[in-house]
Amino acid sequence: MSDALQLILEDTDGTQLETSCTRFAVMWQGKEVWIQQVGNNQLMIGVDVAEGDTEYANLVLRPLATNLVSLELEIEPADVDEDGVAGHVHGPDCNHD
Repeated sequence: MSDALQLILEDTDGTQLETSCTRFAVMWQGKEVWIQQVGNNQLMIGVDVAEGDTEYANLVLRPLATNLVSLELEIEPADVDEDGVAGHVHGPDCNHD
């Protein structure tokens, strides 16, 4: 199993560019929304913890059977130090379950 995601990017004129990566982000409402594959062919969609955040949310898509997926919203406390600054930054090797 590969952690690489195959991407097809399309411009407004219909021109397509194919590439692959292990994780990518989309800027949405001022936040980086990260998409990456995690163990067992699960797809995780979530935002990185920013300064002052007390929790963060991830959407996890899990394949179940043909044409079915399980969708789970995970809201977890942010790792915050004594000064109230988030310490954990998600990376490609984070493997949150």
